[in-house]
Amino acid sequence: MIEWVRMHPAFVGWLSLFSLATFFGTLIIIPMIVVRIPEDYFLYDAAHLKSYHRHHPLVRFFTLILKNVLGVVFILSGIAMLFLPGQGVLTILIGITFVDFPGKRALELRFISRDSVHKTINWLRAKALRPPLRLPEP
Repeated sequence: MIEWVRMHPAFVGWLSLFSLATFFGTLIIIPMIVVRIPEDYFLYDAAHLKSYHRHHPLVRFFTLILKNVLGVVFILSGIAMLFLPGQGVLTILIGITFVDFPGKRALELRFISRDSVHKTINWLRAKALRPPLRLPEP
C-alpha cells in the first residue's frame, strides 16, 4: 500500500485536496440545507411534496435531472466521508432527499428516526433558531 502511494503522488495529492474541500464544504453546506427543511417535511407523503408539477415539462425535466445528479454527488460524498473526515451520515441523508427512487420515503424516515441523526439535525436547527423536525408517530 505504501509503495502504491509513493508511485502515485499526484493522485494522492488530488484525493487529499478533494477530501479537505469536501470536509469544509459540508461544514458549510449541510447546516444550510438542514435548517431549510420544513419542520413538517417528514409528516407529508410524497404526493404533497411534488409542487413542481405545475411547471412546464421541460423545466420539470431539467429540475429532475439536476436534483438527481446533485443527490448522487451528495450520496457519494457521504459514503466517502464515512471513511474520510466529514459528516457522512448527514450528507447521505441530504443526498437521499434529492434523489427520486421507489421506497425513498421509507429510507428517509429510517435514517432520520435514528436517535443520533435526529438529535444532530435538531441541534443544528436550534442553533439557527428553527423549530425541530417533527416525525410521524411510530
